[in-house]
Amino acid sequence: MGISVDKDKCTGCGLCERACPFDAITMVDGKAEIDLDKCTLCNSCVEACRKFEAIQIIRETTRTTDMEKYKGVWVFGEQRKGVVQSVVYELLGKARELADKLQVEVSCVLLGSNVKDKAQEIISRGADIVYVADDPKLENFLDEPYARILANLIRKHRPEILLVPATAVGRSVISRVAVQLRVGLTADCTELDIEPQEKFLLQTRPAFGGNIMATVLSKHHRPQLATVRHKVLPESQKDPSRSGEIIITDFDKSFFISRSRVLDVVEELTSNVNISEANVIVAGGRALGSAENFYILTELADVLGGTIGASRVVVDNGWVPYAHQIGQTGKTVCPNVYFACGISGQIQHLVGMQSSKIIIAINKDVSAPIFQVANYGIVGDLFEIVPLLTKKFKEALNRT
Repeated sequence: MGISVDKDKCTGCGLCERACPFDAITMVDGKAEIDLDKCTLCNSCVEACRKFEAIQIIRETTRTTDMEKYKGVWVFGEQRKGVVQSVVYELLGKARELADKLQVEVSCVLLGSNVKDKAQEIISRGADIVYVADDPKLENFLDEPYARILANLIRKHRPEILLVPATAVGRSVISRVAVQLRVGLTADCTELDIEPQEKFLLQTRPAFGGNIMATVLSKHHRPQLATVRHKVLPESQKDPSRSGEIIITDFDKSFFISRSRVLDVVEELTSNVNISEANVIVAGGRALGSAENFYILTELADVLGGTIGASRVVVDNGWVPYAHQIGQTGKTVCPNVYFACGISGQIQHLVGMQSSKIIIAINKDVSAPIFQVANYGIVGDLFEIVPLLTKKFKEALNRT
């Protein structure tokens, strides 16, 4: 896929230059010139030049011709302020499992400033090789430099699989990398495995609004790219005795060019427990009836040292903030105990919480789907049951 300008047809009118939202077109000697590093093939210039038909997007069907040269499973080592995010350790555990089936190495790419000392921690979690780009210019995340560096490392070392956290950072980086490498990307995977015959990566994710689970294969392109949501997978165990190779990579200044810059970083201040890290979650659904009724869930959560969660309809109704939404369009959680109070258990919600260690469902409807995944089910009125549970837990824990 690419884009070209027919110099014979170009009149130098400048319509395409004004139409480009990415500042990728300039007029040189009265003719349009397109900066391919900036161009996203959005088609705006083609529409603007429809009268003259001087700009054309070329769409080609490409395949990776030397797939046998692509070896290894990679993980993008997302960090914030020098702290490797726990989702990376989840991906390393799965990468180790996939790599063992393929009989290849696990590598991790760590980009940032003053992050070299984190490489050994990553090795202890399952990586054989850690590629480190440590530069002050990478202190704050910027899409273009991060994607440019990652794509360069992939072209050079040719991994067959790259796993990326489905976070704001991971999604932003890997989508750009996929475009630069001209390969596909499977987003928000909930399960990964290796196809035993051809050794393709089996990438399972919700589809059609979460109503079915689809398994995606990339048969003709390498690397195979997948993002995975936080808390879908268990963390890899730390083994301080593991050894590995740390490769420091340097890049010239062209790699750090960015059309955006960070002016300031404002930390979010909240007294609530981070729902993705909570050990106990008491979640409510439509049956709560109103925002005021959530107090009964809050009381139970407080007694157990947890936090409240919610289904999408609850958030859409404005009963609780979006930060507490669990499911396909919210957070993915994996607490030790998950209370589903008045939640029917549609697949869109189950995607976000079915990995919980213990699921306790409370619902009037004995046929509610939530009971199919619950470890314990209570059929009854949540307005009677939840306060009774709160009372009993208070007595058992000696809390007033």
